Amino acid sequence: MTSQVSPSPIPNSDLLERDAYLTGLLNQVTASKTQGWLQELRDRATNWVRHATIPTTREEEWRFTDLSSLRQIEFSHHVETCHGASVQPDILPEANNSRLVFVNGIYAPELSAVADLPSGVAVSNLTDLSIAQQEGVSQYLAQTEGAQEVFTALNTAGIGDVAVVWVAKNVVVEVPIHVIFITVIGEKPIISQPRCLVVAESGSQVSLIEEYTNRQDAKQEEVYLTNAVTEVWIADNAQVSHTRVERESLAAFHVGKTAIAQGRDSRYICNAITLGAKLSRHNLEICQTGEQTDTVLNGLTLISGNQVADTHSALALNYPHGTSKQLHKCIVGDRAHAVFNGKIFVPKLAQLTDAAQLNRNLLLSPKARVDTKPQLEITADNVKCAHGATVSQLEDDEIFYLQSRGIDENDARKLLINAFASEIIAQIPVDSLRDTLLNTVTSLKSFSND
Repeated sequence: MTSQVSPSPIPNSDLLERDAYLTGLLNQVTASKTQGWLQELRDRATNWVRHATIPTTREEEWRFTDLSSLRQIEFSHHVETCHGASVQPDILPEANNSRLVFVNGIYAPELSAVADLPSGVAVSNLTDLSIAQQEGVSQYLAQTEGAQEVFTALNTAGIGDVAVVWVAKNVVVEVPIHVIFITVIGEKPIISQPRCLVVAESGSQVSLIEEYTNRQDAKQEEVYLTNAVTEVWIADNAQVSHTRVERESLAAFHVGKTAIAQGRDSRYICNAITLGAKLSRHNLEICQTGEQTDTVLNGLTLISGNQVADTHSALALNYPHGTSKQLHKCIVGDRAHAVFNGKIFVPKLAQLTDAAQLNRNLLLSPKARVDTKPQLEITADNVKCAHGATVSQLEDDEIFYLQSRGIDENDARKLLINAFASEIIAQIPVDSLRDTLLNTVTSLKSFSND
């Protein structure tokens, strides 16, 4: 499977830089010069960033998510990894010997373990790969659609290291691979730019757990920016199960891009869980590159306080006989604000496509807010497609029924919230992570009934 994306022309470097704040971020993350393809990649992205701007609410794709609070903070690029007891990750028993850990975007070998992997599987950081393996990576890194989006380009411009998961042809990985990105701040707010590349060759199967968090003893008001990019290349007949968990500090900013290219007869399952960050944005983009693909997108946003969580998904079904099913749920408490925008593109070539999209929202407070916009753009005439959205609150009669069975009001509310969330959490294929997330939902105390 090779890249089908042609390099974009480099903008004229003589043009004036358009956004001083964005240029300041770029100057913070610029890595030292190297030779070869990686530097060319950085240079191209750097030129794009210098002539771009931070999105505003005047742009349709960002009209519900205001980044003005981000612009008020001066971030530095913290290069020290600060390894130690306080940085110990939560280890999943199922992935005890199949995990990669990065601290502030820098590989932490003493916290990682990759001994429990079969032959034909490479799980490493980019720097430790062989020259031949790095050349293979160069065919995929930053080659998916949407590479010129401003935050994606900013990440590419500052690439220092990459988490690489490469599964060879017809190899089945029985254990999940856990990639953990931990942010540890110093004296000032920092910007961290994790990067992950997954390549599943034809006939292979792999389960990936991707997690974003801060250190265990960190204060919840720690301010930092995580700008993450993950690219997943799925070749013909390959299968990838991908669980993404974002639980950053409640004062942090998180911008994430997940870009997937699906080959013929491939299957991709995504379980995206959003819990943390003061403001988070996840762009999920899937591009079908062959016929008869199967795509399953499950999402759960669980926010309270003054959190803002924005999920934008775009699924391009470019070939015939593709199937997709998307269910995204939002649980919004207090004064929190959730955004969902899902697009499915079905051009004329994609006959006999079967696509379904549903966004369900549960508001737990009169001041909670959700903006939802499921979209279908269809020009094919022989397809089966459906989309919809619902917004509801906890029903008084349901709470009353549980109270009549001896359950107090607070526990009744939690039970109903848990039932709403468990439909998504139950899809996660790792038992320990599934149990942890269910316990997180059950133990919530910050949702308001005022």
